[in-house]
Amino acid sequence: MRVVVQRVLEASVVVSNTAVASISKGLLVLLGITHTDTQEDIDWLVKKISQLRIFEDASGQMNASLQDVQGELILVSQFTLLAATKKGNRPSYVKAAKPEVAEPLYEAFALVMEQALGKKIGRGVFGADMKVSLINDGPVTIVIDSQQKE
Repeated sequence: MRVVVQRVLEASVVVSNTAVASISKGLLVLLGITHTDTQEDIDWLVKKISQLRIFEDASGQMNASLQDVQGELILVSQFTLLAATKKGNRPSYVKAAKPEVAEPLYEAFALVMEQALGKKIGRGVFGADMKVSLINDGPVTIVIDSQQKE
């Protein structure tokens, strides 16, 4: 699994002109799933994201986690995070899991994240054409890959 984590002041997801998720201070997480990902990847990433110290504490240092600041989270599936661009100019998505594999893992990821945070999270609509808006705070944007554990 590969994620792009963005610290936001606000974010929203719109599908077919209808807002399906909206948050204020928190994280927008874009999630790419490969065909080799498992529950172990979910557990590792959820722990990493929920405890990632990228919010400012009382002294202005990035020492606080999403849980510490009681922030919100939106999770959006994004197979294009697995794009291979080595050859030519047209990205290849062969590393991305097929929907029948990816969707259950996406749903499992969302549930585990909700358990870790102790509250509901916002979600995009799997496989939909989504319009994602955000105000990146900082900007702070971090890419994490569960296969590389970095």
